[in-house]
Amino acid sequence: MPIIAPSLLAANFLELGNACSMLNKSEAEWFHLDVMDGSFVPNISFGLPIIEQIRKATTKVCDVHLMIVSPENYISAFKKAGADILTVHYEACPELANTITKIKAEGMKAGVAINPNTDAAVLAPLIKEIDLVCVMSVYPGFGGQKFIETTYEKVLALKNIITNAGASTLIEIDGGVDANNAAALKKAGADVLVAGTTVFKAADPIAMISTLKQS
Repeated sequence: MPIIAPSLLAANFLELGNACSMLNKSEAEWFHLDVMDGSFVPNISFGLPIIEQIRKATTKVCDVHLMIVSPENYISAFKKAGADILTVHYEACPELANTITKIKAEGMKAGVAINPNTDAAVLAPLIKEIDLVCVMSVYPGFGGQKFIETTYEKVLALKNIITNAGASTLIEIDGGVDANNAAALKKAGADVLVAGTTVFKAADPIAMISTLKQS
């Protein structure tokens, strides 16, 4: 069964406490927290103060996805705020190996996200050091986008890289995940499914999480 990581970017921000309570009761294992700076991506979301409050509201894994420039400058701050996994973008990290080392030195799992137009092969040299690869299946910056169908091929290629290296890296899919593609993503090799709109716009979010979990 895949790990389900609902993205709170799609929640009602005036009801974040209720959203956390709902996720705590659900089968979701992770909280996916998207941080956007308006520079790396053309949108702004939330930052450290919100993550600090969410951290207090759950004992589940806080999976923090940084869609920001110069993420290496904020590693210790996000650790202090409560991140368990800190994911940076390959495209935003000219010194990726050093950034991964710094994340792990703070006691967090290190994730690396790749945009739809970035080849999975770029991560091959570092794959054994990376705990999680976040494959963007939409262009980052906005929720509710249509799933990019070539994602399946990228997941298969990434799975081969991980297997050939003898690595234990998890593959996370972020963007456009729903009940129609969850099973196919799992079959291709996905370990973690991020779902925002699919969960929070559902008539019964807890039931939707359960449906994704059974994929």
